[in-house]
Amino acid sequence: MMTNAFPLGRIIRLTLLSLGAIIFLSPYVFMISTAGKAQSDIFTSSLSLIPAHFTYAENFAKALSRVPMAQLLWNGVVVCGLIFFFQVLVAIPCAYAMAKLRFGAARAMMVLVMLGLLVPIHATALPLYVAFDRAALLNSYAALVAPFTISVFAIFMFLQFFRAMPDDLIHAARLDGMSELGIVARVIVPNAWPGVTAFAIFSVVAHWNDLYWPLIVISKQDYATPPLGLMYFRAAEAGDDYGALMAATLIITLPLVIAFLLAQKRFVEGITMTGLKG
Repeated sequence: MMTNAFPLGRIIRLTLLSLGAIIFLSPYVFMISTAGKAQSDIFTSSLSLIPAHFTYAENFAKALSRVPMAQLLWNGVVVCGLIFFFQVLVAIPCAYAMAKLRFGAARAMMVLVMLGLLVPIHATALPLYVAFDRAALLNSYAALVAPFTISVFAIFMFLQFFRAMPDDLIHAARLDGMSELGIVARVIVPNAWPGVTAFAIFSVVAHWNDLYWPLIVISKQDYATPPLGLMYFRAAEAGDDYGALMAATLIITLPLVIAFLLAQKRFVEGITMTGLKG
């Protein structure tokens, strides 16, 4: 009975998945452990996950007082929210047109999208910085948001998602007299929420954790994003108060963990539906 209930293949898969989960979670577990240790407990010859002296309250108090943590988190929410909003606003109509409309430039646009996936932000950082400097937009939300408002990855992802949607649904909407914009707003968007949720995870995680671009265009703490704020924390503490530093890192990463846990069902559904071929 045990063999039928738990076949060997399933046991092997579960074992491999469990080992993978332990490997990927171990840095986060180590961070939680270090956030509750005193400085004397961190640099010891014995590696113990359980702190000898629990100093969570002290370390979190340092993290909240020595850098404007609330401002950093708010900046992260504003920047990631604006970037995601504009990315979806641009990507959904563009992907719909390429997936469901017939026009001569569709293939050329697809080629441009594929080429756009190959261009990293590092290649355009210098001209973008010069442009924002001349426009006096450095140290602003605009400098943090504008370069990422068009996401070729979002266009490509929604393109695959919309191709899997039945054409009959769109034909029926056209017979009812809807315009193309009406179809996008009232037919495509309500059915695209799994894909939007899946892309939201990719977008928010990428830009919440981004240090490269904020480090270039931001020099004031008023507009610092969470990763940049951690650099200010290290500068203030000379980089040696690792317990408080891990506490600050835990505060900054916790919103992403909570958001993913709340949206994981939609995320998996969106990824699965995006991989379908219509």
